[in-house]
Amino acid sequence: MPEPILEVENLTKNFGGLTAVNEVSFRVHPREIVGLIGPNGAGKTTLFNVVSGYYAPSRGKVLFHGKDISGKPPYVLAGRGIGRTFQVVKPFPGLSVLENIIIASFLRHPKRVRAEEHAWKVLEFTELADRAHQSAASLTLAGRKRLEIGKALALEPTFLLLDEVVAGLNPTEVDHTIELILKLRDQGITILIVEHIMRVIMRISDRLVVLNFGQKIAEGPPEEVAKDPGVVEAYLGVEKA
Repeated sequence: MPEPILEVENLTKNFGGLTAVNEVSFRVHPREIVGLIGPNGAGKTTLFNVVSGYYAPSRGKVLFHGKDISGKPPYVLAGRGIGRTFQVVKPFPGLSVLENIIIASFLRHPKRVRAEEHAWKVLEFTELADRAHQSAASLTLAGRKRLEIGKALALEPTFLLLDEVVAGLNPTEVDHTIELILKLRDQGITILIVEHIMRVIMRISDRLVVLNFGQKIAEGPPEEVAKDPGVVEAYLGVEKA
């Protein structure tokens, strides 16, 4: 197996007296899709925010290609190849869809002409090219979710964190988004995804990491994790015999 692209080692994040993430460790290898799941309040978003540089860890560390990136700000991590989406999508509403992507493209392509050329490629890939000149504010929720992925993709990441990109979508839109995620993986992008819709996470993930009350309680292939008694109890509240 190739060397991991991301290593989370004994990661802990405290907020005052609250421990949101407690001694969590796992690895993500190149071209994997790893699903991060758990009940509400399990610590998934906090862990995402630490990995993507929005929070510094209280203890432990995050390694990217073997180098410690713990606590480095998001713009530095974006330059190193880490992109992310957000659960609550917030495009620049006064700009067009194309202009939203151009802004992100400036990271790798400082000249406007090159940034726009790159943005058009991203729009084609995400199937938003026919809406390029629409206001971003006019998009449906599915369109805004796709634009959120497009903005992250415009950064040319090698590692992408996806935060509930199918939440609120209808079944057809969910299927289209699954296709897009698999296309990203086929392009060589490694993915860590948080998602509550189990049919999605079970379908696309190579491995699952399960959190509960800030701790990792299971890790492995989806079909094995789904049978884990601790995972069943965390989701369903089933009492142990």
